[in-house]
Amino acid sequence: MTRLGYQIPNFTYPDVGPDGLFDVVARQAREADSSGFDTLLVMDHFYQLPMLGEPHDYMLECYSLLSALARETSNVKLSALVTGNTYRNPAVLAKTLTTLDIVSGGRAQLGIGAGWFELEHNAFGIEFGTFTDRFEKLEEALQIIIPMLRGERPSLDGKHYAMTEAINEPQPVSRIPVMIGGGGEKKTLRMVAQYADESNIICAPNEIDRKLEALAGHCEALGRDRSELTVSWQKSACIAPTADEAKAEMFAYLRMRGLPIDDMSDEEQQVWMSNFTWGDPDTVGEQFAAMLQPGIDGFTINMPANGHIEGRVELLGRTLAPLIAG
Repeated sequence: MTRLGYQIPNFTYPDVGPDGLFDVVARQAREADSSGFDTLLVMDHFYQLPMLGEPHDYMLECYSLLSALARETSNVKLSALVTGNTYRNPAVLAKTLTTLDIVSGGRAQLGIGAGWFELEHNAFGIEFGTFTDRFEKLEEALQIIIPMLRGERPSLDGKHYAMTEAINEPQPVSRIPVMIGGGGEKKTLRMVAQYADESNIICAPNEIDRKLEALAGHCEALGRDRSELTVSWQKSACIAPTADEAKAEMFAYLRMRGLPIDDMSDEEQQVWMSNFTWGDPDTVGEQFAAMLQPGIDGFTINMPANGHIEGRVELLGRTLAPLIAG
């Protein structure tokens, strides 16, 4: 399971059009594969997210991209972070994951969540439903997908899905692990304890203890051994050979997003910079070391500011892999 994952969250890069886009993405994947990352993850969205850009910014379809990156890599697990359950029929998703596992030689991982981005649902004509609807759908989907990945032929007459002895042949090459993304303490973490192998949490540092306690409580209530679960924490980084280079690359990214970063006060700039763990390798390594704590097994890390710059993903992997291994 994930201890050091590299996520590619954005596909709009300076002076890169559609014809050169895959080359830049593939280079990031190869750098992750060779520098100590154990998992490569990509967004499963159709529009770019508000915190990363504009809806019309480039976004590639997740599973087509992962299948292509399977041929560019040889070591990393391949996963969405995370699949929007609402976007696909669960039996079709099980077939998609199985195909990814086969073409990658046993490196597929299911990352899944309930779905939340209403704009792209409405734009693409995908039913959004209520918060409750989406979590009911996710739980029913897990009752279909996981058995199909484990060689069973599940049937379900549910509120949202109906399946009859759904066949999944050929079977995956490996046992595909299941990651559920999100930090909801009542619903999401309970489903992690009941169905998953890994929890991927996005939260502020002062919330992490409460999330871990909630997960442990659900494991106890369900009779699940908490030690069976891996917990990864989602973070953003901007690393470069020097702190000045890292800051310059971060500012260039923020300018590209249309933010008047140069006109902001030092305090306002710090607000934006605080979204990243940034600096030279020593600084970044020290900051990630400080975030490791009991109950956190590793990180999924994206580099929206400078992951597209040759060598930056490799630098992050070589900086953090010894820390995680230790």
